[in-house]
Amino acid sequence: MKDYRFSIERIKAARPADPVLIITVILLIGIGLVSLYSASTAFAGRFFDDANYFIRKQIVFGLIGLVLLFIASYIDLEFIRKLIKPLIVFSFVLCILTFIPGIGMSKNGAARWIQIAGNSYQPSELVKLALPLYLAHIFSKKKDRLDDASSSVIPPAIITTAFCLLVYLQNDFSSAAFLAFNALALFYLAGIRMRHFLAIAAIFLPLGMLLVFTKDHRLQRVLSFMSPEYDPQGAGFQVRSSLDALASGGWWGKGLGRGTKKIASVPEIHSDFILTAFGEESGFIGMLFCFALFTVFTARGFRTGSRSPDSFKRLLALGLTIMIASQALLNAAVVVGAVPATGIPLPLFSAGGSSLATSLLMIGLLVNISRDTDASEVGNVR
Repeated sequence: MKDYRFSIERIKAARPADPVLIITVILLIGIGLVSLYSASTAFAGRFFDDANYFIRKQIVFGLIGLVLLFIASYIDLEFIRKLIKPLIVFSFVLCILTFIPGIGMSKNGAARWIQIAGNSYQPSELVKLALPLYLAHIFSKKKDRLDDASSSVIPPAIITTAFCLLVYLQNDFSSAAFLAFNALALFYLAGIRMRHFLAIAAIFLPLGMLLVFTKDHRLQRVLSFMSPEYDPQGAGFQVRSSLDALASGGWWGKGLGRGTKKIASVPEIHSDFILTAFGEESGFIGMLFCFALFTVFTARGFRTGSRSPDSFKRLLALGLTIMIASQALLNAAVVVGAVPATGIPLPLFSAGGSSLATSLLMIGLLVNISRDTDASEVGNVR
């Protein structure tokens, strides 16, 4: 029987991981923590009587996430594959628990959290890990039968739809649409027949557009995006305030800790709009550096996936990279007013232990897969 244990011997025998990927992640974590501390102190001091409330929680979850990253970067991925089905069931149950009184928590009309040992957790964050794992596993397992829709396309489509529906019912349309988009990307990368892919897309995309109109606040966001003067003090206030803050930062920014817009000017500046606080204090140059780091991360993730000889690892690396990169891109697009506000956090930056710990676990799996890269070429940027 194969030994899947996480041990010192396994660590010593492991091949080197991609150092560029690791250094990039370390820089993003560091900048993210500094940005959160600067962005959150005023809000935390006003509403929690503790200026360090958010950064303290972020550090705790960050340490947990780093432990998970370390373990995930060395554990045998074949062992992970054996846990995928239980993980899917567990994720599904957690999503259902958000609707159970006394366990589920609501905020601003959205039932997205559950209470565990005095801490809140957002199950949809776990789905961002579980879904790519499942899809990479099922498509790899059935790679010789991808032409057969009944066995290789319909089952994963049903699982994907079930998760998206559960997240949508939590009044989290943005995350549901985000999961659907990332799932479609893996369906395409897996190599299913184009007619099957187009059939799935033809169901998901129009349905998603239709669901935008089922809630007033979603429609208001779309109208405010299309016409900025439609509701400048309501649905459009957050994005308009974000643009004002970014503009005030200029080329070089106001300096670390010297931003003023974080003080009651931009709602959720410590969370979904943390990039606004970073941009005000670091300026256009700082924003470019941040985007460059995420670009390097994305490039190394795609490189890792494309070089892996194993179909499961290839799809998983690509799926995890797209999941994190598209989340960062979408968040940045919201902050600069390129798309309507979504509520999607910036990975490794935004306040939220669920997002941070899950992102670090995903990165750990990506680092693990990077060990498949030819050791003589690891770290060479192309």
